[in-house]
Amino acid sequence: MTIASPAAVVNLQRAVKGAASADVRLLESCQRSVVWIEVDSSHRRGALSATASEVIAYAANTARDHGLPLVMSMGSSGADILEGVAALHGWGQAARAIAACSGIVPTITIVTGPAVSGPALLIGLSDVVIMTVDSYAFVTGPTMVAEYTGIEISNEELGGTDAHAKQSGVASLVVQDTDAALVALEQLLMFLPNNVDELAPRIDTADSPERLTPEAGALMPNTTTGSYDVRKVIRILADDEEMLEIRERWAQNVITAFVTIDGESVGVVANQPMALAGTLDIPASQKAARFVSFCDAFNIPLLTLVDTPGFYPGKDLEWRGMIRHGGQLVFAYARATVPRVCVILRKSYGGAYIVMDSKKMGNDLCLAWPTAELAVMGAGQAAAILQRRATPEERSAYEADYAERFLNPYIAAERGYVDAVIDPADTRREIAAALAMLRDKRERLPSRKHDNSPL
Repeated sequence: MTIASPAAVVNLQRAVKGAASADVRLLESCQRSVVWIEVDSSHRRGALSATASEVIAYAANTARDHGLPLVMSMGSSGADILEGVAALHGWGQAARAIAACSGIVPTITIVTGPAVSGPALLIGLSDVVIMTVDSYAFVTGPTMVAEYTGIEISNEELGGTDAHAKQSGVASLVVQDTDAALVALEQLLMFLPNNVDELAPRIDTADSPERLTPEAGALMPNTTTGSYDVRKVIRILADDEEMLEIRERWAQNVITAFVTIDGESVGVVANQPMALAGTLDIPASQKAARFVSFCDAFNIPLLTLVDTPGFYPGKDLEWRGMIRHGGQLVFAYARATVPRVCVILRKSYGGAYIVMDSKKMGNDLCLAWPTAELAVMGAGQAAAILQRRATPEERSAYEADYAERFLNPYIAAERGYVDAVIDPADTRREIAAALAMLRDKRERLPSRKHDNSPL
């Protein structure tokens, strides 16, 4: 196990060996320092002794005291069995120190081997988790699963990268190997500040903030039920069409990504019509809420792109706590104090309209495209409820009248719920101007011990 001392924190320039030249240049372009700690799985499978956990705690305290990101490279089979309760005591000490970093410095874990039991929970405390394809993590391993449930399962099936990328959402990024993990780490740090008292570094770009984006509007289908890839919209709006997507394979009905606009780091939350029609379910609410909270903690402005018909219906979701988890997203936006810009691309119905950073949730600027539809529900849904006994012809006429009277964005704009209806070609320019205006925004929250987020 190694740790950088306060006077000699690890410089990422030394990290990649044998990587492609483009990646090496990227490392050279971003001189960032971190407090680095490495749990080496090649030594007794990385078993954590009490002393080793104390070193992890020391690393976390060092990162917090010096205002530097904490990066853990983790490969551990768990607490050292030979030390007994002393090893568990040490793990608790490490966990508390890492938790104390929350919201003060970014905490990032690179999983390079096994992460079992206690070390797996340390991963759960991290802001971002990067997993190599051959790593795995779980709290209770295959042996215990087989003993208690009778189900035989492999390490990979139980806690491999596939499971954590698609099912649990633990893996923020999945990469091929350790070298690729270090490149991904460097890319991530480009969007993050060192600590809560700083802003993310400005990235040089030749992409003008005045660039027009007519191709973004051209992506909209001719019908309200047609799908498109919202990632393409995000790339068109971003500097140089580059973005770093977080948790790409989990809850794919919502996209969370980092971009820069006019060189400034921005966190993007967007509904994805290609998955579940862009509806919000429990995983999507959790994913978006966690990302919004992270961006708000580290002074990263938020851009929300809205195109959702509402929450996904079903008794299973309700029984599993859709109310609680939907509340997480409401809560995350409601307490966010960073600059917030919302652009309604198309559908914005019902409760999902509220939770996707609507005007009354406190955003700084709410824009809408002419294709936007803001209402309690869509015309077809309204007709199904209000015209149950009508003939098909009467219902069709009602839908057309409802769409004309309620579903256009100009009505919302007249009432102040939308600040402006804009041409899609002007979207990047409007967002860049708003973020420049809001750069000095500072909002103080009421004094309290801490909030009580609906976990």
